[in-house]
Amino acid sequence: MLTQLAAATGVLALLTVVPGPDMAIVTRRAVSRGRADGLRTVGGIAVGLLLWGALTVAGLAALLAASAEVYLVVKLAGAAYLCFLGIQSLRRPPGAGEEVPGHGGDGSAGAWRTGLIANVLNPKIAVFYTGLLPSLAPEGLPPAAGMALLVLVHVVLTMVWLSTYVYVLSRARRFFARPRVRRTMDRVTGIVLIGFGVRVATSAT
Repeated sequence: MLTQLAAATGVLALLTVVPGPDMAIVTRRAVSRGRADGLRTVGGIAVGLLLWGALTVAGLAALLAASAEVYLVVKLAGAAYLCFLGIQSLRRPPGAGEEVPGHGGDGSAGAWRTGLIANVLNPKIAVFYTGLLPSLAPEGLPPAAGMALLVLVHVVLTMVWLSTYVYVLSRARRFFARPRVRRTMDRVTGIVLIGFGVRVATSAT
């Protein structure tokens, strides 16, 4: 069982480090508001994955993945949200989004909410969990327990990877704080988020 778990962890690790919407969202928050905001976003992403994991173990995610109508609604809502975040980045005035010591503002609840909503409105996670996890679940455990274990592994890997990424970005905060660099990053992350939104909306699954 340990060998199968190690192999499954390796597969999940490879899938975790592939750049996607989560990384773009974390980049946007960490660069504009700092390390704490980036880590809160990671926390929201983790909770979103846990919610999908719970639905998967309960069998509800499979129903969503099998319902073309419901899947389409969630997919379009998720795509619209990514495009909304991208447009926000493109329209951000120069110098906006700086952290103000002692003021949480949007940086406290807003960062966590951004990560959560982006994942809750991503039906591809349901397809990923219901399609891949059963094949990776280690033998010797009940199917539900095996999938729950792999969901926890995936959440931990995601938190470690994205938190490390936030730390790297925070080390270069002075560079990103330059107005010209900040504006360039806003444009890049905005375009990337919109691109992911369009990709999600137009994807077949």
